[in-house]
Amino acid sequence: MKKTVFFGTLTAAGLAAGLASAATLDDVKARGELVCGVNPGLTGFAAPDANGTWTGFDISLCRAVAAAVLGDGTKVRFVPTTAETRFTALASGEIDMLARNSTWTFSRDTDLALDFAGVNYYDGQGFMVNKALGVTSAKELDGATICIQTGTTTELNLADYFAINNMSYTPVAIQSNAEGEQQYLAGACDAYTTDASGLAATRAAFATPSDHIILPEIISKEPLGPATRQGDSQWNDIVRWTLNALVAAEEYGVTSANIEELATNSQNPEVKRLLGTENNLGAMIGLDADWAKRAISVGGNYGEIFSATIGESTPIGLARGLNAQWTQGGLLYAPPFR
Repeated sequence: MKKTVFFGTLTAAGLAAGLASAATLDDVKARGELVCGVNPGLTGFAAPDANGTWTGFDISLCRAVAAAVLGDGTKVRFVPTTAETRFTALASGEIDMLARNSTWTFSRDTDLALDFAGVNYYDGQGFMVNKALGVTSAKELDGATICIQTGTTTELNLADYFAINNMSYTPVAIQSNAEGEQQYLAGACDAYTTDASGLAATRAAFATPSDHIILPEIISKEPLGPATRQGDSQWNDIVRWTLNALVAAEEYGVTSANIEELATNSQNPEVKRLLGTENNLGAMIGLDADWAKRAISVGGNYGEIFSATIGESTPIGLARGLNAQWTQGGLLYAPPFR
């Protein structure tokens, strides 16, 4: 008798968990729109143009998820979030996913009850100074005033780095990258510190970018990636595997230009599974067979997105570095589609 009751309890709990796990997917489908939390304005990563159209590296991931789930990469509402409001917005249900240059850390993954869906950019914290300051190394910043965004991992990293190197500094607290840019250019701080990619993006928006240098020291590991609410494993799988699809597409040579041809003629089993022409992996996450094909089509594979938004041919000018494919000496690696 006890065994029967225990089994029944598990069954009820399992059903409840199954219903809960599908909540975000159901909400997005019912709404007909994905709500994506993004940076309020970081050139190359997430920023609205003069017409209010959002573009950028993180924006492209949001559009890929919308295409996978809703069949249309334009069905996204972008919600600007600050460093201090981004996680609350996600936890409260104000947004469906967060794609906002956020570092995956132990406490955020556990204490804040977030689930990171992977790493879409391997980064590290750096420092930017005006060339006129005559500084060529972060080790020369003893006694400097430093603009630092509150509510970020950079605060702790900065304190650790200066303590380890027996140096002192005066923090100038800022609430957003836009404020940091203003304070730095106004001379309120000697240096600006944030993720190196963010420094490159910020510098690209300056009137005279060449007047400013990013110092060579990288003082932390900053694995940036999208996040979802904890307890919704199906939705996290959708975001994770959409990102993986973009990464895998680059590895297997699937681009926005040849995707239709490969969907019809490719003999590569991995490509067939990725594009839904062999097996129906989409059914395992509540989507149709073409979900990944749509995700890749809307903005291209990972490499195409990187090149178009933040790559060396853009004003941001970032090299692939750690974000190169694993076959090219980088850390980018998608688990098998099987």
